[in-house]
Amino acid sequence: MNTSRVATPGIRQAAELLAQASESGCPTASIRDLIPAGDVPGAYAVQAEGTRRRLASGARIVGRKIGLTAPAVQRQVGVDQPDFGVLFDDMDVSSLPAVPSDRLLQPKAEAEVAFVLGADLADGELSLERVRAAVDYAVAAIEIVDSRIADWDITITDTIADNASSGLYVLGRDRLTLAEFQPRAVTMRMFADDVLVSEGAGAACLGDPLLALAWLADAARAYGDPLRAGQVVLSGALGPMAPAPPGARIRAEIEPLGSVDAVFSPKEFS
Repeated sequence: MNTSRVATPGIRQAAELLAQASESGCPTASIRDLIPAGDVPGAYAVQAEGTRRRLASGARIVGRKIGLTAPAVQRQVGVDQPDFGVLFDDMDVSSLPAVPSDRLLQPKAEAEVAFVLGADLADGELSLERVRAAVDYAVAAIEIVDSRIADWDITITDTIADNASSGLYVLGRDRLTLAEFQPRAVTMRMFADDVLVSEGAGAACLGDPLLALAWLADAARAYGDPLRAGQVVLSGALGPMAPAPPGARIRAEIEPLGSVDAVFSPKEFS
């Protein structure tokens, strides 16, 4: 991610604490005292520093995630606006037999619509019609959100700095184009070990997952790294998130996109 914000000592220190938490598996205390309260651009500068470190280590950006789109999730974490983070290639665990629990600290699962882009959203007017036309297809997805901040004690600046509380994700296999369904009309049910733990609908995601995608296209471009063809966009939760401990099986049914499963490895054997 490109940003014009200078990496101040506080920004670098916050990025270092989050990186240490990720590497050690031990959450850190809130980093909100290292940047001014409510400093959203500063929080994105911390995220950008973390992204720079990941890219330097060999990671590759494959898309973005939109967070905090559903009112139920905003209430769960005590924030009042959406945010976005970066998806790296090693975050897609769709092809693995189990979600590797040892890569996670405090995981929670949420069900959402994932868009795969067929065109850039970089230049010109970013109208809803153009954003819609840029979507190649959509799939059901389970996002495994995570926090490097102890006890999920976060404000909006904490979660933005922490790459929008990103973790891993699993994509479903069934693909639909936007000529085949309306994202705002989808219905969602999510189960943990066959117990219903979350319900929702497309309208819970900023009124329409496509509106969330349009918001992201504008925000990503404003921060200097617009969306590109081939990227995956996790458009945001359709209902409340639920804990996803080692050994859990999460199944999301998002109609008409179909279902998607995530089986979490027992941590001691992952």
